[in-house]
Amino acid sequence: MTDKQEKILNAALELFAIHGYNAVSTSKIAKEANVSEGLIFRHFGNKKGLLDAILNQAYERATLLYSHIVSEEDPKKTIRETITLPFRLKESEYHFWKLQFKLKWELEISGADKVRPLLEKMAWAFEELNYKEPCKEAQTLHHIGESILGGILRDGIETQIPLKDFLLKKYDV
Repeated sequence: MTDKQEKILNAALELFAIHGYNAVSTSKIAKEANVSEGLIFRHFGNKKGLLDAILNQAYERATLLYSHIVSEEDPKKTIRETITLPFRLKESEYHFWKLQFKLKWELEISGADKVRPLLEKMAWAFEELNYKEPCKEAQTLHHIGESILGGILRDGIETQIPLKDFLLKKYDV
């Protein structure tokens, strides 16, 4: 990827995260990236192509973020690592993760396919620990984790530490 493509992606990411996808024009992205609007079309085709490039990065980042959990063989450690996952995000990437939340509502892009391996691994962990409904436990913990991540992005990491501590104690991990 060229420097200009990265500048375009970073500008689009920041603007989409702050204002929403529908509220941002390619001309505004070009201005923010200090490139011509034509360059956006040449590299990404259109605004949707630009969003698709960002979503591809989202899939790659999410997969990298939880890959160590999917390969974990200790069920308790799997649950502990899942609970603490939102607390390992870099503050410099908050715009990126805010955009993922915005897209769920604005464009109804759920991203469920990118977390399926993590959900399956959590279900395995709960099954190994003899929970009655491991799939529902995994889904519940995933939803709580998303809520915690939303709280971190909105209110800061320190506001969510009590919930992390509560979950670690609740699941005895």
